[in-house]
Amino acid sequence: MPFGRRSGPVAGIDEAGRGCLAGPVVAAAVILPVVYELPGLTDSKALSAKARDILAPRIRECALAWGLGVVWPRRIERINILQATFEAMSRAVGVLRLTPGRLLIDGNKVLPDAVLTLFWRTGHTAPPPLQQAVVGGDKSEDVISAASILAKTFRDRLMLHLGRRWPGYGLEEHKGYGTKAHYAALRRLGPCPQHRLTFRGVLPQAAAPLQGSLC
Repeated sequence: MPFGRRSGPVAGIDEAGRGCLAGPVVAAAVILPVVYELPGLTDSKALSAKARDILAPRIRECALAWGLGVVWPRRIERINILQATFEAMSRAVGVLRLTPGRLLIDGNKVLPDAVLTLFWRTGHTAPPPLQQAVVGGDKSEDVISAASILAKTFRDRLMLHLGRRWPGYGLEEHKGYGTKAHYAALRRLGPCPQHRLTFRGVLPQAAAPLQGSLC
């Protein structure tokens, strides 16, 4: 989708945790200055945890504005993971302290107007920004890379806390993804309140809701 001529800074948007069996989906929105120095900026998945933890505070310090949006498992179950991802991204944009004129969103979908407008109106009086989806944007666009890192580091820290609150599942290790150890824990313990019950493999097949799927 072309940007047109709407003025204002560009915000990059990305998410973390979309494909997990447990925990929230987290999105970040970041506006960087025209000139900045953030060596090593790239897709968070291509970086080690140590590198992400070094870059995250530098991004927050350098950014003109940044925001986070979080959608928890019960909401994910009600509206499905795609819509929950849109909501998390819209929440992140809505809390930016600067008004972006344009959004660069990692992936092949832009945010539905109704969802973006709902959260946009809570913090902004200007019209909602124009949008462009960028496939592979977390590797090619620095503002999206920065958002990717902030979303990932925030969610990873959150999963450490959730792992202590609900021990036995290894949430602090696999961060909610569907590893062999995680599936084994589910078979042994059953799901905890942080599990997404509509996702395939969380409940025994006979008890699983018909909706169950990742994306």
